[in-house]
Amino acid sequence: PGITREIVKKLDERGARRGKDSKQFVYAPEAMKIILEEMCANAGVSFLLHYQVAAAYRDKNRMTTVITESKSGREAWSAKVFIDCTGDGDVGAFIGNGWDIGQGGETCPCQPLTLNTLAIVRNAEALKEFISFYKDDNGHANFDWHIKATKAFMKEINRAGIEPTYGDPTLFLIKGNLVMVMVNQEFGIKAFDAPAVSEATVHARAEVNKIVDGLSKLGGPWEGMQIVATAEQIGIRDGRRIHGRYTVTKSDLANGSNHEDGVTRPTFGVDIHPPTLESSRTHGAILHEDFKMKSYDIPLRALIAKDVDGLMMAGRCISGDFIAHASYRVTGNAVAMGQAAGAVAAIAAQSNRLPHEVEWSEAEILLTKLGQG
Repeated sequence: PGITREIVKKLDERGARRGKDSKQFVYAPEAMKIILEEMCANAGVSFLLHYQVAAAYRDKNRMTTVITESKSGREAWSAKVFIDCTGDGDVGAFIGNGWDIGQGGETCPCQPLTLNTLAIVRNAEALKEFISFYKDDNGHANFDWHIKATKAFMKEINRAGIEPTYGDPTLFLIKGNLVMVMVNQEFGIKAFDAPAVSEATVHARAEVNKIVDGLSKLGGPWEGMQIVATAEQIGIRDGRRIHGRYTVTKSDLANGSNHEDGVTRPTFGVDIHPPTLESSRTHGAILHEDFKMKSYDIPLRALIAKDVDGLMMAGRCISGDFIAHASYRVTGNAVAMGQAAGAVAAIAAQSNRLPHEVEWSEAEILLTKLGQG
């Protein structure tokens, strides 16, 4: 519930969401940008674009300052509470909190990177057998459709003489004849290795262009397919996982753990992309582990840094192990975590307490008053 409901309502009011199935949540990205910016402005949130966190400082054990770099130069920002929503856990690492990445410690192997791409086709209806979860106004597509679509799409890419780096190449229909293309993977890249991420981005963009051009040359329903835009940055699955006061683990997923301070209850399955191209082609493009996952709680404690006071996390950089992270790392869970962290941070700042001194029940009362509980 909460702010997610509010966002969905605004998307629907603008006709920016495709379909009504919550399990197949597809929206127009440009509309989402405008909606989020308007929501921030209407709520009195000051936000800055084109800023990068470059360092962080603390007084004894309490975080006090972040340093940013931008066209405006180097600036220092103080606050009572900080929330690391960088995805890659940059702030937590800069402040000296412990963290893990990939399959353990501070080394990979990590899941690969992917550069998602928007493309236009002449007639999406003519390509529906290749589009995952495609459905018309009267139909419904289940997961079987997705499996069949990716296999059919792979055959078409192969027919163009290309072997993509992603073993389950996928087309998603956004709206009209606008599709999202997910066909590439970059292996062995650490999220915080800027030169490697740069190289991976260039390599990925070249691969995507090659595949789309190859499909277009096949003619038929593919004729005229062209790229509209590649993502603003390459998609990273595995960044740092900042050590918190609770670590979400595989056992939480296997047991369907409940917590009194549970802030959200993920249902997305374990989604592990193999760390190398060889392992992907040998064992499959996506691994789901050997246990039956149950929906589970992410407790507030997993959003509060363990080694530094005054720092919270939201999104995929929260405290968890490699297996759990492969479930909670998706956007829907990040939205709920962000709202929870924001509510707790606000209460802590206004009452001159630290986040770990705030009970989740206090945040629930606040959210209920705001109509977002």
